[in-house]
Amino acid sequence: MTRSGGRPHTLTALKRQPAPTPSVPDWRHQALCRDEDPELFFPLGETGPGAVQLEEAKRICKGCPVRALCLEFALDTRQQDGVWGGTSPEDRRRMHRSRRRKPPATETAAA
Repeated sequence: MTRSGGRPHTLTALKRQPAPTPSVPDWRHQALCRDEDPELFFPLGETGPGAVQLEEAKRICKGCPVRALCLEFALDTRQQDGVWGGTSPEDRRRMHRSRRRKPPATETAAA
């Protein structure tokens, strides 16, 4: 689902979700961005006015109690747009490239 300009409705849809209950915990309901303008987290670019938006969104993320879960979600689902877990799309692309370069950890057998 996208808005004009092809940008996702992710945060707008999140705001419309009901509040969590003890039986249905959801990290997204604890996110600080839930009460912010979704446009802030989807700047049109990473330079000029977009850079200002990007830094403001990252500032909000910095104090978020579920920042790590948000970033994990963004990396696992390969979110290509927006600020997630305090990272820009370029930040996440770098993280993916870095992960691909690292050889998988091998377990050593106990003798």
